[in-house]
Amino acid sequence: MKSEKTTETREDLAKRWYQDACGTALALEFVGERWALLVIRELMLGPRRFSDLRADLAGISANVLTQRLAGLERSGVVRRRRLPPPAAVQVYELTAWGREAEPIFQAMGRWALRSPRHDPTLPLSPVSAMLSLRTMIRADREPLTMTLQFRFPGSTFTGRLSPTDLGIERGDAAAADVVFETDPTTFVGLVYGKRPFEPAEADGRLRLEGDRTLAQRFIDCFALPPKLPATAD
Repeated sequence: MKSEKTTETREDLAKRWYQDACGTALALEFVGERWALLVIRELMLGPRRFSDLRADLAGISANVLTQRLAGLERSGVVRRRRLPPPAAVQVYELTAWGREAEPIFQAMGRWALRSPRHDPTLPLSPVSAMLSLRTMIRADREPLTMTLQFRFPGSTFTGRLSPTDLGIERGDAAAADVVFETDPTTFVGLVYGKRPFEPAEADGRLRLEGDRTLAQRFIDCFALPPKLPATAD
């Protein structure tokens, strides 16, 4: 069985996909390869190990992930560094310029989610669930201030909601008003499907701690964009 190509030739590196001065064309040369944008997405909330990236990008092979990371490094979007002891492991992280891509993801997400073909039952990563909150927060939401903790299998995040922003970072909060302990699919069902807490708690998919009234007010801060009408194929 023929093995997957793991390295790019000099000719590959010199090849231009588009002979076009448009900034969009240049952006596609940086991130237009399959999986590249999703690799960036997974790094948006902080550094990750190679194994963590592969675990959260369902379907990507180790060879393809290696190629995408190398290409993003060459483009100045991603960099490698070694964490200090006791961790002493290599991680990948976005450069300052790479982090500027978040509004691109937000615009693409709001645009694409209007399609009737969006399937909310498909799996998504913890980072994707968290970034969706920053994308789908309502401009006309109730002005609230609270600290939240989101515990997913293998990943924990802290959210800080203010009347003007929602900040999200990896790690535990010293104190949180609300704690959601669940899986990403259940969580987005609560947030965007507006499903009640009790059934998910009853079947063990959700553990909710803290102020339940605040938790519901938090959920009400988010909404998906309106769908386009379905069209016949």
